[in-house]
Amino acid sequence: MAALALVPVGLGVLLRHPPLVLVGALGVAFAAFARGDTAPEIDVALERELSDPTPDPGDTVTVTLRVRNEGDGVLPDLRVVDGVPAALAAEGPARLGTALRPGRTATLRYEVTAVRGAHEWDPVHVLARNPSGSRERDARLEATGTTTLRCTPELEASSSLPLRGLTTVYSGRVPTDVGGSGLEFHSTREYRHGDPAKRVNWARYARTGELSTLEFREERAATVVVCIDAREEAYLAPDAESANAVERSVEAASQAVPALLDSGDRVGVAAFGPGDCWLDPGVGDDHAVRARELLATHPALAPTPAGERFLPTTWVRRFRRWLPADAQVLFCTPLPDDYAVTVARRLDAYGHAVTVVSPDPTADDTPGHRLSRVERANRVSRLRSAGIRVLDWGDEPLATELERASARWSR
Repeated sequence: MAALALVPVGLGVLLRHPPLVLVGALGVAFAAFARGDTAPEIDVALERELSDPTPDPGDTVTVTLRVRNEGDGVLPDLRVVDGVPAALAAEGPARLGTALRPGRTATLRYEVTAVRGAHEWDPVHVLARNPSGSRERDARLEATGTTTLRCTPELEASSSLPLRGLTTVYSGRVPTDVGGSGLEFHSTREYRHGDPAKRVNWARYARTGELSTLEFREERAATVVVCIDAREEAYLAPDAESANAVERSVEAASQAVPALLDSGDRVGVAAFGPGDCWLDPGVGDDHAVRARELLATHPALAPTPAGERFLPTTWVRRFRRWLPADAQVLFCTPLPDDYAVTVARRLDAYGHAVTVVSPDPTADDTPGHRLSRVERANRVSRLRSAGIRVLDWGDEPLATELERASARWSR
């Protein structure tokens, strides 16, 4: 600007035209002012407040950020950008531009829509400029007050999940080929001292005078580990407005866990992805609370991918050490690649009966999307050919899909 301002000064002198000299002098004066001025110091206090720190999914939360000038000088051009978590969609701009005198406070308000998880606000980006805009300072400052939004959905049981035959020694609802105390007739045997009178075959005794005992098919509990595919490859959705496959897998797990616990089964939770996400199989109300917290807030199951390095082969070896010998696996995965098929088949081959719940994230609006749909259908077919149950979950509610699958699997 100073160089350009000297041009009219020179022309004014050569042409003996005072207005040109005056215009050039003003430009030189402004350039000198801008060069000599310094950026103001950033001495502000930030306080954030959430209208509801623990909302339900889908609730609208109002975020209030207050900025107070704690310094002695005026901040002529102050700009503030709040660090909204990546998983939360802000309704309206989460930024503020203002001038702020010492001791005064400016307020920024915006709204976010709550989604499952624990969401931590990033530091606030603060930028201060001098009056001419030629000098600026910026800083990342932490805000006091509430900086975390925790959205923990309630666990709601779906219809009863059809389990495979791998069971524990505890009584439950899974039919076995073992005779004992149950509901369905299994066989008869010789009477033994101490057998309950209600299990004596009195009809045969009346006919032959011989005592015998009725055996019924025992029903036992199962140990089930619900495993969610949370790799970066699994964050797929048919369009920008739809929930991604990891969110749908967490939704399926949130319905499966209480359904299994209500049936007396031992339930654990794991994530096939970066980070150690593991909950040992257990029962009871306290265990249900721990499962709910893990599904809602564990970083490995965040609504957006973590971007951390992940070694799937190492995870499979570690997961096998975690699994109890009698556990079966409910694997929630969109089958985004062949490795998901490999994991399911390998766990099934190790003796852990596997059932796959696969939310469909594919679309058919382009040739590439149609090809992806065909590739995923081939993976589903390969798993079914290997004897693994697959619930191909489309747009219908999970309970509806389960009823259809149960009828098919029982044939």
